[in-house]
Formats: sequence, C-alpha cells, structure tokens
Amino acid sequence: MGFEELLGQVGGFGPFQLRNVALLALWPRILLPMNFLLPIFLAAVPAHHCVLPGAPAHVSQDMWLEAHLPREPDGTLSSCFRFTSAQALPNTTLGGEGQSPGELPGAPSTEPCPLGWEYDHSEFSSTIATEWDLVCEQKGLNKATSTFFFIGVLVGAVAFGYLSDRFGRRRLLLVAYVSALGMGLACAASVNYIMFVITRTLTGTALAGFTIIVMPLELEWLDVGHRTVAGVLSSTFWTGGVMLLALVGYLIRDWRWLLLAVTLPCVPGIVSLWWVPESARWLLTQGRVEEARRYLLCCARLNGRPVGEDSLSLEALRKVAAAERVVRRPSYLDLFRTPRLRHISLCCMMVWFGVNFSYYGLSLDLTGLGLNMYQTQLLFGAVELPAKLLVYLSVRHAGRRLTQAGTLLGTALTLGCRLLVSAEKVYWSTALAVVGKGFSEAAFTTAYLFTSELYPTVLRQTGMGLTALVGRLGGSLAPLAALLDGVWPSLPKLTYGGIALLAACTALLLPETKKAQLPETIQDVEGKSPQEEQVPMKQVHD
Repeated sequence: MGFEELLGQVGGFGPFQLRNVALLALWPRILLPMNFLLPIFLAAVPAHHCVLPGAPAHVSQDMWLEAHLPREPDGTLSSCFRFTSAQALPNTTLGGEGQSPGELPGAPSTEPCPLGWEYDHSEFSSTIATEWDLVCEQKGLNKATSTFFFIGVLVGAVAFGYLSDRFGRRRLLLVAYVSALGMGLACAASVNYIMFVITRTLTGTALAGFTIIVMPLELEWLDVGHRTVAGVLSSTFWTGGVMLLALVGYLIRDWRWLLLAVTLPCVPGIVSLWWVPESARWLLTQGRVEEARRYLLCCARLNGRPVGEDSLSLEALRKVAAAERVVRRPSYLDLFRTPRLRHISLCCMMVWFGVNFSYYGLSLDLTGLGLNMYQTQLLFGAVELPAKLLVYLSVRHAGRRLTQAGTLLGTALTLGCRLLVSAEKVYWSTALAVVGKGFSEAAFTTAYLFTSELYPTVLRQTGMGLTALVGRLGGSLAPLAALLDGVWPSLPKLTYGGIALLAACTALLLPETKKAQLPETIQDVEGKSPQEEQVPMKQVHD
C-alpha cells in the first residue's frame, strides 16, 4: 500500500485539509506580497529639487524655482541640478549676480545640488529615498534595496529547501516566522542605509521559507483530485495581500510604521503553527512512523473517517514507510544525477527565472499609467482574481504545461504591445499593463503548482528551493533592468517580454502532471525500479 491509498482511507480532502490550507495560506500568503512589493511605497521617490535659498517676499515660489533650476528636455524643472547663479527673468530684478566669469552667453552653468534636496511631502511623510537622499546620482542605491532583498530570498530558498527536506517542514516554517519577525523589527529601527540593507536582506532570507515550505506542505496532505482547487484557493490569499498593501500604503505614509505594519502579522502566524501538522509523507520517508500515525489519526478523526486499528497499525505503516523510506540524504546534486530529473530541473530553472523577472518587472513599475500608485496597486491586485480563475479552469482542462506556457506567452505579448502604443494613449497603456499583470500572476500561480508536482517527495523541497533560487535571481535583476531606460526608454519592457517568451518556450519541454499521482522517489520520476537506480549518496543513520 502506498501513501495515496493510505491518504484515501483517512480522507484526502476534508475539514483537516481545509484547516491546513487556511492556516498556511492566511498568514504566509498575505505576508509575502506585502513584503515583496513593499518597495512600491517604501522606496517611492516624491517630487524633489535642489535646496535653494529662501525666496524674497515679493517673488513667487514658481518664479524663484524658474530662476534657479534648469529645465529638462521634456520641459520639466530639473530635480538634480541647479544654476550656479540665479538667472534673470523678464520683468524681475532676479539674476543680479550676473554670469560666472568665462561663461558663454545663453549657456548658464549648472551644478549638482550642493545643499541636498527638498521633497514634496504631500503624498509621503517619509520614504527611504527622502530619509537618505537616494535620488539623482544615488538613485541606483534605491533600486538596489529591492535587489538585495531578493538576493536574501535567493539564499533563503536554497537554505530552507535543503533544511526542510532534512529536518521537516513545520519546524523550518517556525524558524522562518521568528526570523522574519526579528529582522523586520530591526529593519524598521534602521539608523542608516547600510543597516537597512543588511536587515532587509536577512528579512528576505527568512521570508523565503514561506515560499518554499507552504505549497508542498499543503499538497502533501491532499489527494490528486483536489490539489488544483486547493492550490488556486491558497494563492488567492496572495491577491488579498497585494490589495491589502494598497490600503495599508494609503493609510500609513511613513516608511518605518509601514514596515512595522507588514511585519507584526508574523505574531499570529507563529501562534497558528500550533494547529499546522507536519507532513505525514515526509515523516514516513524519514522512518518516523509513530509521529506519522498520530497525524494520520488526527486527519481521520477530523474528516469523520472511521479507520480500523489494523489499517493504521504501526506494522502497516512501517510497510508503507519501507516502500518510501529515504535511504539517502537529499542533495542539490541529486537533481542533476539522473536524466529526467536533470531535464526537469534545468527547464524549471528557466521557467522560474522568466516568471519572476517579468512579474516583478511589471509589479514594481507603477509609473506612466494615468492613475496614482494606490489606484494602480489596487487594480493590479484586483486583476489577479480573474487570473486565478483562469488558472483553475485551464490547468483542469488544458493541463499544467500548456497553462504555464500560455500565461507566459500572454505576458510577453502584452509587454510587446505596450511598446507599440504611443505615450499619449495612456489608457491603452494602462489596460495592457493590467492584462499583462494578470497573465504574469497566472504564470506565477501555475509555476508553484506545476513545480510541486514534478519533483518526488524525497527531493520536493530541495527542487523547490533550487527553482525558487533561480526565480529570485530573476526577481533581484528585475528592478535593475528598469535602469536600462537610460539607454533606451523601451528597453526594460523589451527585456521583460523577451525573457517571458523564452520561458514560455521552455515550459513546453516539461512533462504534463495533470491527474498524475505525486512521485515519491527518484525512481518514480525516472520510471525505474529501485534495483536499476544506482546513485551513490550518504546513508541516513537512525
């Protein structure tokens, strides 16, 4: 008897699984988007200009700015430069200082802001950009905060993927919660940019545990027929987090209090772990039969399934464990030792890179859409709901592979169409951006479900850790790709779309998992018997 048959006896979908999905989705799934997309408000750059001397009483503010600030090619006043001396304006006495010696007439000299910047505080009372002057020549440091955060997520994905396969899902989820809470509080108390970057990076490392552990821990308690609906239902909490971020960002305009607001929900999340079960699949693969039996009996009781002592006796469970026991310690090298796992891993790495790169490229850029950032964020969150419905219907009928490829292709096409729309047609650009965001979210939802089903139980967390690592690499590069607009304004969108198209083509190379049982061992993936599979690894000692 395999674990699927065992799960059928205690109930593969019932109150036990619904409680599990709710607890795992409620806090982690809401916390993740609020932290991942937090730079939209945390690192926002309000209107600013060089600090200027006080204007005389008889001169208006607009005239004073006109006399001291040069204009950019688009006609707006410069945010980063000022005239070395005030310029004369018609019908005023300004500019009495005259031109600097040697200065050519009609070509006044300019200089970077020597006294710092003055910010418009009508929308934000404080952001990290206004706190540490991360503008103009330092704007790259502002973008880099997102990159450092995703580098932390990248490192955390590797660590949590490996450690949760070694020490269990539930224990490492607690570590993720406590670490995210501690680092988030330290980040909110940052006294300088370096401290902020370090604590924010470590926060990303901790939050990676949610991305790696939550989905597999849900799926490993579900039967084949309900994995799709549970996966999509769980991912709707992400959408709730995206929309909630718009509300929280609107109500809290100071970056420290905003960071605190998205960190404190870790506290009820830690409490909720009391009711979250460890994966019985994982416990059996580790030979921990008595613990697995305790959770299985709890599952049967909550699901109202009468289970005989014989079917869940320690002897019966030991037979199941013997068939699924991990006789080797999981390693990232195991993902590349055998041909089918190597093929799956390489393709998933490319898919996850494209999904993350395009998703965060779209999500973190809310400019030029004809709406304020709160309206845009709310709209970007709302469009994810129909995207979830699209995923639910598509994976059930078209399958995982075509859904993954199709959603990535839709993302690439909408980005390409935005390149053809002129800047004057703002509402067309907004509509395409919203549709593109919907497709990118659908691709993200499918990637979690699809990848979890491709890897065997003994390497599922390790495989998710590897693919998430590469995905977060894409997420970390997405904010930096936005700086390519200095080379050519359309280059960032072209880059996001091109990578999404390449990922769509790669997704077609993956095997379909529709209505397939979760593989338990490497042999299940390779289609070989244990005797045929000769892969040298370290033995686990009881």
